[in-house]
Amino acid sequence: MTAVSAAPLRHDWTRAEVEALFRLPFNDLIYAAQTAHRRHFDANQVQLSTLLSIKTGGCPEDCAYCPQSAGFETDVDASKLLAVEAVLAEARAAKDAGASRYCMGAAWRSPKERDLDRVVEMVRGVKAMGLETCVTLGMVDGDQALRLKAAGLDYYNHNLDTSPEYYGAIITTRTYQDRLDTLAAVRDAGLNVCCGGIVGMGEDLDDRAGLLVTLANLPDHPESVPINLLVQVEGTKLAGTAPLDPLDFVRTIAVARILMPASMVRLSAGREQMSDETQALCFLAGANSIFVGPKLLTTDNPEAARDARLFDRLGLSPMPLESAAQAAE
Repeated sequence: MTAVSAAPLRHDWTRAEVEALFRLPFNDLIYAAQTAHRRHFDANQVQLSTLLSIKTGGCPEDCAYCPQSAGFETDVDASKLLAVEAVLAEARAAKDAGASRYCMGAAWRSPKERDLDRVVEMVRGVKAMGLETCVTLGMVDGDQALRLKAAGLDYYNHNLDTSPEYYGAIITTRTYQDRLDTLAAVRDAGLNVCCGGIVGMGEDLDDRAGLLVTLANLPDHPESVPINLLVQVEGTKLAGTAPLDPLDFVRTIAVARILMPASMVRLSAGREQMSDETQALCFLAGANSIFVGPKLLTTDNPEAARDARLFDRLGLSPMPLESAAQAAE
């Protein structure tokens, strides 16, 4: 079995090393991931986050998985940026429901300055409630990232989606380097980075390894690493893609935990389609953050009662805000 040491965090993983982790016997891989997880976190606590689409649809990008792309005919209708007070009302409700982190997403290639002004107000208001704040607005430059930081933003989400090699099969309207440049701008502004990807898009094991190698070899590991399972939406290019074996998804969570042991690893999109048993294995593999609430931008998420029942069955409890904040330091 591959040894997992207590050495300082690594940023020099090779593709061969990561592929070898993916190919470990399942029990050995889970043991290694759980061991790494317990060095940094309470194994029975899970961070609860809530995600709101503050501007839906009409996006000029051609991401093959996304129902918000203007290039696809889906059931998603384009809407304008929400009013600040409407967003703050949703944030209050999320906090009352137990969320410690509030994420706001807008379907833009990059934000216009007039729109950023309103987002800055939203961030200030959510931060004043005592919630962690996160936004995903597409590509941003250094000045925009600094404005968000000054407003009290804690995290900026910008996913790499897949490996550099498979990326062109999924997106053509922005480059992989564009995404890395945004991550660099966010990091230079002093913001925490939320960055992960999507699996089940027709990629192979090498591509899943390539995504995680890229994330783990960034100058600093992302403080939050969302691992999404493709939610297939009729009208998008990836509708009809062969579904991923659930155990391959669990393996991806486990390898992410081993490579980035001090990061929050979020079990993100796709939970609605997962059995309780698959989710339980993901938590065992080191996932310690989920989105709660009925929607993830435009796709369904498990009902709060189902999550509560699962947490009760597994003996899990919500992670206190201060614990999540300490993990990001």
